[in-house]
Amino acid sequence: MDKVSSSAAEAVADIRDGASLAVGGFGLSGVPETLIRALHEQGATALSVVSNNCGVDGRGLGVLLAAGRITRVTGSYVGENKEFARQYLSGELEVELVPQGTLAERLRAGGAGIPGFYTPAGVGTQVAKGGLPWRYAEDGSVAVASPPKETREFAGRPHVLEHGITTDFALVRAWRGDRHGNLVFRKAAANFNPLAAMAGHVTIAEVEELVEPGELSPDEVHLPGIYVQRVVELTAEQAADKQIEKRTVRS
Repeated sequence: MDKVSSSAAEAVADIRDGASLAVGGFGLSGVPETLIRALHEQGATALSVVSNNCGVDGRGLGVLLAAGRITRVTGSYVGENKEFARQYLSGELEVELVPQGTLAERLRAGGAGIPGFYTPAGVGTQVAKGGLPWRYAEDGSVAVASPPKETREFAGRPHVLEHGITTDFALVRAWRGDRHGNLVFRKAAANFNPLAAMAGHVTIAEVEELVEPGELSPDEVHLPGIYVQRVVELTAEQAADKQIEKRTVRS
């Protein structure tokens, strides 16, 4: 099956208001920037996003956030986005913070059809006990708090129950991909993109290099095409548009 879409705009055209999205990327590495900007142009709003982080001001998911298109975020790291902090603290945005390894496993579990699992991460904290502020009220009080989670002992050690995550759509970026949706990720882009791709009911992948079926060795495929429904080939300019959050230099 040829899964290549003619454009990013065509690939995201049916993402509706209120949809849930799993979005790949680690910091600004491997972020599906072209698909995010196409979705911004498309206009869908009231989106629930699951991603390791929510981009930065003006890049990645920060584009949708600044436009008021996101109402809920499930993520692990939010320290580089001032607009994110403003919306969260003012009660405009609901935020579920999850330990990074737990978030990775929740996405993988959802994609593998596993409804829940137990982990020691978060035991003894508000992650397990509940009470983390998910949404603030305008007066600064907590409007919605996280609920307590079930805990259980394994080999004498307490663990907390976490649920797998699935979403309506997933947006991911790959280094190479073929027309059947088989994907290869490169370096830090492999951290969350494969997991986000597994979690989406409809997964859309932008690829820097599109190859014909058979050109990818089965041994080099990181994510099989069974998880991918649409592929968008990036232009050379789009593929080269890569930024980092912080640049450190020394004299």
